[in-house]
Amino acid sequence: MKIFATIRFYWGAFVISFNTAVLMIPALMLFGKYKSTIVHHINSLTLWMMGGIALKKGTMDKNVDMYVMNHQGIVDIIGLEAAQNNHLRWIAKKELFDTPWFGNLLRYGEMISVDRGDKKALIKLIKDVKKSREELHRPVAIFPEGTRAKGQKLLPFKLGTKMIAEKLGLKIQPIVITGSKKLLNEHNKTAHSAVVHYHFLPTIDVSKANEDWYEVLRNNMQKVIDDEYVNHSRSR
Repeated sequence: MKIFATIRFYWGAFVISFNTAVLMIPALMLFGKYKSTIVHHINSLTLWMMGGIALKKGTMDKNVDMYVMNHQGIVDIIGLEAAQNNHLRWIAKKELFDTPWFGNLLRYGEMISVDRGDKKALIKLIKDVKKSREELHRPVAIFPEGTRAKGQKLLPFKLGTKMIAEKLGLKIQPIVITGSKKLLNEHNKTAHSAVVHYHFLPTIDVSKANEDWYEVLRNNMQKVIDDEYVNHSRSR
């Protein structure tokens, strides 16, 4: 019944907010040396409390510079952090850094801020990604759609991701996420127990790839999304 799904949604929202504000942020402040482990274990707890499971398909390449993935909601991030412990550095819009709780989480986690209204944002982003690779040795995670999509069709990918990858000659691994919206649907405010699937596709070495690599990457991700929906009834 929808009323129970709605109750579960607000429970999930509470769990995410509580665990972030009361557990994760203080832990990052006090034990910053163990950022990756803290984020991994608390997100695993959050996912379990919401009735979710993160399932990996394929192999996560831990030697890449950037992971690109489709985006449905905050569960995409929670589930991936729960499924692995690779000290990701997420790229997020500047507005999120200004929010009370999640802003602190992003700052203490040393995530990357991007100001979409700044003409120099791409230059800053290139510098941040370069620093992440050469100094921090942390892979970057990005949603090239730039926003949360409602349907099965991938939105057009932003060109910024392509330009950064080509400028720096990055190694990129695409990840297709399905099932996260069933666990917590932020559009219609419902939630259910669910398995969130993370499909790790083959790595692309942009420095050696064909000129159409970005279009091919998007098409391959869409094929997995379509296959999941048609053959397993799992929406993205």
